[in-house]
Amino acid sequence: MWKDFKAFAMKGNIMELAIAVIIGAAFGKMVSSLVADIVTPLLGIVLGGINVSGLEVTVGDTVLTYGLFLQSIIDFFIVSFSIFLFIRLLGKLKRKEKVEEGPAEKEIVLTGEEKLLIEIRDLIKEQANRNRS
Repeated sequence: MWKDFKAFAMKGNIMELAIAVIIGAAFGKMVSSLVADIVTPLLGIVLGGINVSGLEVTVGDTVLTYGLFLQSIIDFFIVSFSIFLFIRLLGKLKRKEKVEEGPAEKEIVLTGEEKLLIEIRDLIKEQANRNRS
């Protein structure tokens, strides 16, 4: 059982997924800080000093803090847009890397029949060129 688990855990896709989760968590914290510490205060300045997360409505004894919901929506869009840009950048770098490597050239091995057909083709081309002249 341990051997099977070790083989499963060491597969490339599992390791890549684990790394992606760790990087994603760190990236998410960074973007959340960007939103909370920079974007939201700037949005408040643009909107005349309004603190979005502090928006609330009192209905009877109940307080609806819809500002926190708006803050979560803003966080979501900024995080998802940032991840989109990051993945797009990685895709461009990956494509660029493939172009730099270039396709591996395979050596073509012709059979005797293929060589004969090529010779016949070349002879026909020569005859056609002589007849044109």
